[in-house]
Amino acid sequence: MNYIREHASKQKPILVVLLDPEKPIDLSLMCEQIKQSEVDLVFVGGSTGQKIEDFVLYLKKHVPQKIVLFPGNIHQFCAHADALLFLSVLNATDWQMFIGQQIRAARAIQQSQIETIAMGYILIDGGKKSAVEQATHCVPYSQQDVDLIVDTAIAGELLGMQLIYLEAGSGAAIPVSTEIIRQVKAHLHIPLIVGGGIKTEQTMQEAFNAGADIVVIGNHFEHYPQQIPSFAKNKPKG
Repeated sequence: MNYIREHASKQKPILVVLLDPEKPIDLSLMCEQIKQSEVDLVFVGGSTGQKIEDFVLYLKKHVPQKIVLFPGNIHQFCAHADALLFLSVLNATDWQMFIGQQIRAARAIQQSQIETIAMGYILIDGGKKSAVEQATHCVPYSQQDVDLIVDTAIAGELLGMQLIYLEAGSGAAIPVSTEIIRQVKAHLHIPLIVGGGIKTEQTMQEAFNAGADIVVIGNHFEHYPQQIPSFAKNKPKG
């Protein structure tokens, strides 16, 4: 979290590669591209939640970046990672995704002494039903409901969240709009993460320029891992 705060305070963008252990990716190739790039962090997680210990240990051996867990449920906890996003889905309709899964995992996480980062996660309509929506039974906010999204983000900060994540869903047809990013950023005093549907360097740059402190790309890099170094090189310099 200190790394994230330091970058945010200096307006230095953070680019994250999200790796899903459940996806049929060429992990060796992916690691090679990440290692050669200016990617800042690697997130690991998926929507259905298989155990990920071997996956994390492989990454720790093959990439220099810090590995941060972005879990879909309690099965995606591994003490070997550098940090854990301890997230609540702020617009969840199922209490399990707001606090239930967290309660079940709390003691093991505390005993592991892994760094935990409290994060408020807001699912936003990306133009197609996402795996997150199916797994969480969450009704995503419309991109037209800007005030509702802003108010939810503010509520997350007031609840003590250290990060807010605006998520359009993996492989979204429509990324989170720059207007939403601007409005949310204008009302927050904590770092803002944006992900889902980012498929071009221009879209990445627009998200950063609108106020995202961190941009997460997963689905696109799963299909085009060779583009990772170029995206990382061409993020705004801050």
